[in-house]
Amino acid sequence: MSGRQGGSASAVSAAVAPASLAAWLAHLDSLHPKGVAGIELGLERVLLVKEALGQQLRCPLITVAGTNGKGSTCAYLEAIYTFAGYRVGCYSSPHLLSYNERVRIAGRPVSDALLCAAFSKVETARKACAEVALTYFEFGTLAALEVFAAQEVEVLILEVGLGGRLDAVNVYPPDCAVVTSIALDHTAWLGSTREAIGFEKAGIYRAGKPALCADPDPPASLIAQALAVGADLQLLGRDFGYFGDHTQWTFWGRGGLRRGGLANPGLRGRCQLRNACAALAAVESLKLRLPLAMSAVRRGLIELDLPGRFQVLPGRPAIVLDVAHNPQAVGELADNLAGMGFFARTLAVVGMLADKDIAGSLAPLAGKIDHWLLADLDVPRGASAAALAAVVTASGLGGEIECLPSPAQAFARSAKLAGENDRIAVFGSFYTVAVVMRSLQNGH
Repeated sequence: MSGRQGGSASAVSAAVAPASLAAWLAHLDSLHPKGVAGIELGLERVLLVKEALGQQLRCPLITVAGTNGKGSTCAYLEAIYTFAGYRVGCYSSPHLLSYNERVRIAGRPVSDALLCAAFSKVETARKACAEVALTYFEFGTLAALEVFAAQEVEVLILEVGLGGRLDAVNVYPPDCAVVTSIALDHTAWLGSTREAIGFEKAGIYRAGKPALCADPDPPASLIAQALAVGADLQLLGRDFGYFGDHTQWTFWGRGGLRRGGLANPGLRGRCQLRNACAALAAVESLKLRLPLAMSAVRRGLIELDLPGRFQVLPGRPAIVLDVAHNPQAVGELADNLAGMGFFARTLAVVGMLADKDIAGSLAPLAGKIDHWLLADLDVPRGASAAALAAVVTASGLGGEIECLPSPAQAFARSAKLAGENDRIAVFGSFYTVAVVMRSLQNGH
């Protein structure tokens, strides 16, 4: 399992401990000067508190990084190992509707009680370390590992939050590390070139351990870093890959390995074969420690649900929810929209963060959107609808433009405008998709 041996940390006293998960999350917001949106890369703070907690890994760990596709790859791995009968812990971010989504066991979000107990242990250890100022993500990562330890998971899957080398997840050495893709995003922290970003993501690779890269054109920096640390580098197209048609596909790996007759992945989108291939390569690399039957692979690849990844809701007009928020991801969204068939009009509900490459992200949709419903995003780093409108106009993307005060109002407006033969695409940020999902749940 992933566990804590002994450990001197005790629960925060009832007099000072927050009384609910919401109160704990508010407390996490206050610990770091930058609040919930705070990003301060580095491992020193997390390592300090991890040591105070006495955390040690007791089960195989797969760490997944990448600009896009890491959430989908984690979901495939989680489903495959769960169907194989293992007790699987999975940590991912950000969440859509509730924080509990970030910490899952056997495919289900854990309870408020488990999270609160873990937060209490981390807070006690943090105070013992001169009240080091952990970020929201760092605190949550340490707490997730406390939950997995208490629940004695048998396989652990950790999704990197940002980059890799200096991300909090990287204090836990993986038995297999996967980089799904390398593209420009978070350039203020990771660098402005694919070479710089590739080096950061390759920071999760470890000596002698499988180091997978599913990007079809890996930067030289990633390859060099893998070789420098002595990792067992496996590249898409060289060491593993896939081929197939619209009905089924075949995975291939080292030594002439073939896994044929696989149904196309359950998640929609053309990029999903690559993500599924990366997951299967990881499974093959750990098969001696985590043996499983191909029936678990077949079920895991198709029987899973990951909201907000080219999620097409039933009914008319068609509604597509996609958390795409950078040029590569929106480019794939544009390709997927093109493959959906004929629709009279396409309406776009968009809200984005101001520090994203807004112009580059929206460029793949030039001439493909009939009506833009642009929303203010009232969150830290949120862009205004007016700023988005300026980009749509300056870039000559075409279509009518409306600015709305929130994604909920933008979606409500799109629903009034759309006919039954139209479609509505909601994208630009996890925040945007989450707000619209809540609106749909509430029947708005």
